[in-house]
Amino acid sequence: MSDARIPILLDTDIGSDIDDAVCLAYLLRQPLCELVGITTVSGMARQRAMLADAVCRAAGRDNVPIHSGAEQPLLIPQGQPEAQQAEALARFPHRTDFASNTAVEFLRQTIRSRPGEITLLTIGPLTTIGLLFAIDPEIPAMLKQLVLMSGVYTTRVAGCPVREWNTMLDPHASAVVYRAPVRPHTSIGLDVTLRCTLDAAICRARLRGGPLDVVADMAEVWFRHAGQITFHDPLAATVIFQPDLCTYEEGTVEIELLSRRVAGMAHWDPHSVEKPHRIAVDVDADRFFAHYFDVVG
Repeated sequence: MSDARIPILLDTDIGSDIDDAVCLAYLLRQPLCELVGITTVSGMARQRAMLADAVCRAAGRDNVPIHSGAEQPLLIPQGQPEAQQAEALARFPHRTDFASNTAVEFLRQTIRSRPGEITLLTIGPLTTIGLLFAIDPEIPAMLKQLVLMSGVYTTRVAGCPVREWNTMLDPHASAVVYRAPVRPHTSIGLDVTLRCTLDAAICRARLRGGPLDVVADMAEVWFRHAGQITFHDPLAATVIFQPDLCTYEEGTVEIELLSRRVAGMAHWDPHSVEKPHRIAVDVDADRFFAHYFDVVG
């Protein structure tokens, strides 16, 4: 089994939207996933590392390397200063000895030690990854692939904004990442993930057991202001193992930087001569949920 597993590094802002924790539970239960390490990003990055550790420990995985990363965007003010779900830490065992800003060097050393092997999965603002690519420009070409939950690209679904949270929280880092020479470079955008939503009552009934017990506790913080969970980040994780859950187009993504009003908006061009980026354009939501719950149990 070990030879068939896919080595994955996860960069996450777990502790704000609950879907990061839902995603981590999937990776911990996915038998084809070799979770090489986790890095956290955005405000309260050390507390986010503690939350990731709590979920890992609930899955019997206290040996997953976890490092806290950048807390402040490259050039703009922080739009996500708190990790609200950190209040769950009082109820679950977790490490507390996380040093600050160790993520970039951990990622750099890990990717360099396994050139051509690592899949980098990003499900938060791209600050840490932008710093990594800027500090060590050889790193992008050393990845096996880059998979991101970020951006809005195609026809808007009802209520879908023109900008997505992860790209707009640090547009300059996002621009660095989208200009990096990673092949394949796959984005699962908000316009597709919004089709994968479950009501709170269904989530309460199904998110149970092992790491999902911690996730369910964290979810109660989320449910104070939301009546559902949209599985943005889990969809990005599942397509690593089941790519045909989505359909895709190839083209070029450029991140808006000139207009402060829409900074971080992803401009999608499917007609470009060069096509360095691949985006999801549709998802089979029923198959996605069947796959997710089949894996997590």
